[in-house]
Amino acid sequence: MLDWVTQTIQSLGYVGIAFLMFLENYFSPIPSEIIMPLGGFTASRGELQVLYVVLAGVLGSILGALPWYYLGKLVKKEQLMDLADRYGRWLTVSGEDIEKAQQWFDRRGQWAVLICRVVPGIRTYISLPAGMSHMPLMAFLIYSTIGTFIWIIFLTYAGYGLGKNYTLVEKFISPIAILVIASLAIAVIVWITIRSRNRK
Repeated sequence: MLDWVTQTIQSLGYVGIAFLMFLENYFSPIPSEIIMPLGGFTASRGELQVLYVVLAGVLGSILGALPWYYLGKLVKKEQLMDLADRYGRWLTVSGEDIEKAQQWFDRRGQWAVLICRVVPGIRTYISLPAGMSHMPLMAFLIYSTIGTFIWIIFLTYAGYGLGKNYTLVEKFISPIAILVIASLAIAVIVWITIRSRNRK
């Protein structure tokens, strides 16, 4: 996978970065933690301009988030959860993921989009509850772009500074991502438990 990502960026440049970041929203084996640091490393060698690397990454990521947003807006949550449980292996999302994302969004509102676009592992999922909650498109684009911009800049400059060791970015972020996702899952479970007890 790394070789293919490398070849795509080397042959297509900024278009390749945008294309890969678009695909990241649908195929988990293509992580932004590899794409953008590699783009930053390529820029450090003078083959690309770091500003355009960042802009290409943001553009591709936002374009990839829009279909998820419209899917959430047009399809009922129950239907989405059923589809995710059937084809989640290919879409990298399950019915449980959708339910958790919806609950998180209901608690945090529009700020959830900005925050989650910076959190590895759930960056894509937040677009679904945003659509299901009928968040205005302009607000979704603004908050999503800000969060994505922060994430992309961090990854790009990490790769730029690490040089040939840019792959260390993914190794460093992976355990953090697991910890964040586990913490969010625990928080959701605790919240549901407390809410259920209060109802009783």
